[in-house]
Amino acid sequence: MPQRILVVDDDKEIARLVRAYLEQAGYDVLVVHDGETALHAMRREHPDLVVLDLMLPDRDGWEITRIVRETPSIAALPIIMLTARVEDTDKIVGLELGADDYVTKPFNPQVVVARVRAVLRRAADDTGQRQVLRVRELHLDLDRHELLLSDRPVELTSTEFEFLRALMQSPDHAFTRSELIERALGYEYEGLERTVDSHIKNLRAKIEPDPKQPVYILTVYGVGYRLRREA
Repeated sequence: MPQRILVVDDDKEIARLVRAYLEQAGYDVLVVHDGETALHAMRREHPDLVVLDLMLPDRDGWEITRIVRETPSIAALPIIMLTARVEDTDKIVGLELGADDYVTKPFNPQVVVARVRAVLRRAADDTGQRQVLRVRELHLDLDRHELLLSDRPVELTSTEFEFLRALMQSPDHAFTRSELIERALGYEYEGLERTVDSHIKNLRAKIEPDPKQPVYILTVYGVGYRLRREA
């Protein structure tokens, strides 16, 4: 069965273009033009990924992303945000809310297809062999694509999972932001390296006893971040 992509954009010409390229790449594509219909489609159609426009006539992309991440049945759904807004703060807000990636308009449709493939690849359970990374109370199952913290499951987006995987594979290594992006995502990230901070902030909110005083993901000032092996 082909993977299903939900495209949400009120610009019908852009939606048609993205749909055509995704279908040519072998995906099953569903298109809707407003946020409320998009939320119904996510719950009913169970897409594998959502390409979500930021500016919609009813609920904007930020609100939709927040609702998705707060709804257990669809919380892990990968989201790529399309935005005509180029301000760095807009992109960072989207990532802090849980978007996995973003593409700035105007865009090359082939870039959207490449980003879809990359995010789906990160979300896929394709290791073929069970492997679990363990650092103190963090147990990251690469085969099942799940995190246990003190035996309690923690929901992660696919991008958060990849950042944590990179950190846990090299505990105590101080990553620069660009090094962490390359190790986690496998491609050059569009935009400022500050977007890494948004994903780290989200991870800390999920795994740290006190995100303001982290004991797992430490900031290495002037460098980036490292995962602390010992308490």
